[in-house]
Amino acid sequence: MEHFRHEHEVTSVRAALRSPKRLRTEVLAGLVVALALIPEAISFSIIAGVDPRLGLFASFTMAVSIAFLGGRPAMISAATGAIALVIAPVAREHGLDYLIATVILGGVIQVVLGLAGVAKMMRFIPRSVMVGFVNALAILIFLAQVPHLVDVPVAVYPLIAVGLLIMVALPKFTQAVPAPLVAIVVLTIFTVAAAIAVPTVGDQGDLPDSLPSLFFPNVPFTLETLQIIGPFSIAMALVGLMESLMTAKLVDDVTDTHSNKTREAWGQGAANIITGFFGGMGGCAMIGQTMINVKAARARTRISTFLAGVFLLILVVGLGDIVSLIPMAALVAVMIMVSVGTMDWHSLQPATLKRLPKSETFVMAATVVVVVATHNLAIGVIAGVIVASVMFARRVAHFTEVVDVAHPDDDTRVYKVVGELFFASSNDLVYQFDYVGDPRNVVIDLTDSHIWDASTVASLDAIETKYRAKGKNVTIIGLNPESLERHERLAGHLGGGH
Repeated sequence: MEHFRHEHEVTSVRAALRSPKRLRTEVLAGLVVALALIPEAISFSIIAGVDPRLGLFASFTMAVSIAFLGGRPAMISAATGAIALVIAPVAREHGLDYLIATVILGGVIQVVLGLAGVAKMMRFIPRSVMVGFVNALAILIFLAQVPHLVDVPVAVYPLIAVGLLIMVALPKFTQAVPAPLVAIVVLTIFTVAAAIAVPTVGDQGDLPDSLPSLFFPNVPFTLETLQIIGPFSIAMALVGLMESLMTAKLVDDVTDTHSNKTREAWGQGAANIITGFFGGMGGCAMIGQTMINVKAARARTRISTFLAGVFLLILVVGLGDIVSLIPMAALVAVMIMVSVGTMDWHSLQPATLKRLPKSETFVMAATVVVVVATHNLAIGVIAGVIVASVMFARRVAHFTEVVDVAHPDDDTRVYKVVGELFFASSNDLVYQFDYVGDPRNVVIDLTDSHIWDASTVASLDAIETKYRAKGKNVTIIGLNPESLERHERLAGHLGGGH
């Protein structure tokens, strides 16, 4: 109870409003995140093949909506590269109205999945996949900066170096203001004052000069429309939920607080629906900006998320001329620091790798490789879970053995099966018995075992069939209640002992 009260105190908006120091932390965090969101939102709009306004408005409506609707305080949701990649083909082939319809339908699917309890599926994601996810994110965040490091004026490199130096050194002297904000302000003033020609935020695309307004996609309400947008909406919903729930779990670990994943899931959907009706390109949780918020700027409440959206709009609409002067080098430096901070370095240390089972390391590596290769976090996580499941099934299957335990008389032989019986272990069970050499009565004792699936019942049927073909009787004993119920319900009904 005490721990819960502490958690609530940490993430409480009311508590933050009563403390000037904490409120300042939240406000400054929101400002830093807003600055970091702008170039990302513009570049994701370009990936999706739409006007930069769609990404910027999406980031505003997503952040503000999720601040009220989401289940994970201090997590930032906005236009993301993952969602942009998924829905880009709709914009390219069918135009803006179909894209917005896809976003709205994707939001509806997320709400349905959220209310159906999809968030509970998160507990099936092993730790090794989670570590792989985090490390892959760090790599992706860094790779996203590479285009800003290639074919650029030489001055960009010292600017990035100075930005990194400020962010490493400043926290050692003061934590009153977020180091990323200081780096952005210092580098912007320096490049403007010294008239250094380097790429700026303004070079990424035109910033909007008006507020977002209600937008109703002009698409026919027909089955054909559903066939066009349906697959993309489902993909968007799944990618968005997976990325958001994984990020929420990561923030839980970083802040040592608990969050409501089910609320986060349907809140994400509701925020996407709102975003669609304001002409935004949709989105989900942003790992990079969330890490800036909770790690670099130490924000903990919904205030920072809400203000990130509000500041974003004020900056691009009201102060667009100033924001467009920010050198990309400053934002690249911020994202490189986020990349370094996101990487789980402990997991890569030789001592850790030596201590971990090889299968765990392989699952982590598989997750990283697939995420980086596809640039899709959802595919990487699914691949990681599949690899982990196969590894687990193989490991558990080896624990099952058949032991010849007794010969009560010349006509009877007793076998004991030890271990868990499921598809991976029971498929070999058929080959563990001496059908020709055994006496007339065979007893199979399953006291130290458990039947988990139909594959096992089918294997037991096959064993009985093989003994019967040799004129011998099989008696199965020692079944626990659950195994007995499963065996009685399925035995003889699975067809031909298969």
